Order: sequence, then structure tokens, then C-alpha cells
Amino acid sequence: MLRNQSMAYGAPADAIAFQASEARAAFIKKTYAHLLGAIAAFALLCTVFVNSPIATFMINVAQTRFGWLIVLGAFMFVSHVANNWAMNAVEPKKAYLGLGLYVVAQAVIFTPLLLIASYFQQQTGQPILMNAAILTLGAFTAMTAIVFFTGKDFSFMGSILKVAGFVALGVIVCSMIFGFSLGIVFMGAMALFACGSVLFSTSNVLHHYRQGMHVAASLALFAGIALLFWYILQIVMSLTSRE
Repeated sequence: MLRNQSMAYGAPADAIAFQASEARAAFIKKTYAHLLGAIAAFALLCTVFVNSPIATFMINVAQTRFGWLIVLGAFMFVSHVANNWAMNAVEPKKAYLGLGLYVVAQAVIFTPLLLIASYFQQQTGQPILMNAAILTLGAFTAMTAIVFFTGKDFSFMGSILKVAGFVALGVIVCSMIFGFSLGIVFMGAMALFACGSVLFSTSNVLHHYRQGMHVAASLALFAGIALLFWYILQIVMSLTSRE
């Protein structure tokens, strides 16, 4: 599972791929422990926010023409700051602040979608949130297994994901400005994009992060899972409405 160090092309000399097996195993354990912590904190915050004035505020903002565009811009800025803190922190406290800030930002932006999903779940009687969570976990597990069992370095996907991300962002912004629906095909494409992001981030955990960067690694993995859940939840709601 942790073999094939030679496949860590372009990895820095102090990358985790070139450390002793015990150090690599410890790094991976820390990374996924922090990921579980981030997911648990996210779930708790979402529960609190959905039942607080934040939910009403976010719904009102989302209903304005450019409100969600502003929210998206603010989220991207906060995400950039949080990732920068996690990646470049000299002290662990700043890395944890970055991860915490990102989890809070995700919980806030998820609030209106979860509120809608909860209402839709009550109307249809279908376990929409549970189904979306199970599908997300399944996709994440599959991507993780691909990386761990093949040991391959998927860092070449970085440039592809960056270009695809900018294209997707442009489509999303245009849909907000001109008011057209993105549809289930776009959601499916974005779910595949999120799977690619998880594949890329998991590969970096094995090959490119340096010792001590487990917090930054967990943030990257959490970002991919959150994006995957965002679009899978919308796909599940769309398919349920057609039944």
C-alpha cells in the first residue's frame, strides 16, 4: 500500500514519500484522524446553523439576484486564506486556525442547501441526506482505494483540475448572472470533478506533503469531500423529484 516511492515524481526531497515507513504511516494516520475531526465539526456546525438565524439570513441572501454570487466570492476568499494558513503555517496553531476557518465557511455555505434538502426530505419521505452521505462516502472510499492500492502518483491531474475548475466557476457565475439552470448533467460533471480532486489530494498525501503538514492534507481532503457531497446531494434531490 505504501510502496512505489519511486513514483512520487516531482516530489520535494523532504516529501513524506521518501521518509521511513513508520513516519509515513504516522503521517497518514494523523491526516485521516484530522479529516474525521473536520467532518464531525462540520456536521455539528451544520446542525447548529440550520436551526439558527444564520439559515434565514443565508436563504434571504440566496434569493437575491447577486446575493449568492457575493457569498461565493466571500467563500472563495476565505478558502484561500484558510488554505494559505494551513499550508504555510510555521506554528501548528495557525494551521489549525486555517482548518477551523475552512470548516466554518463550508458549514455556512451549506446551510441553505441543507435546509432545502431537509424540507424536501420531509415532503417526499425519502432519506435524501442519508442517501447522499452514503454515496459520498462510497465515492470517497473508491478514490482512496485506487490511490492506496496502486500507489500511483496522480499529481499530473493538478493542472487539469485547475483548468476544469476555472471553466466550472465561469459557468456557475454565468448561471447566476443570467439566471439559467445548470441541470443534472452539470451536477454529474462536477461530482466527477470532485472525485478527481479527492484522487489528486489523496495522492498528495502519499507522495507530496512534507512531514508535519497533516493539517493541510486533511483540509485538502475535506474540501474534496465537501464538494462531492454538495453535488451528490443535489443529484439525489433531482432524481427523487422525478420519481
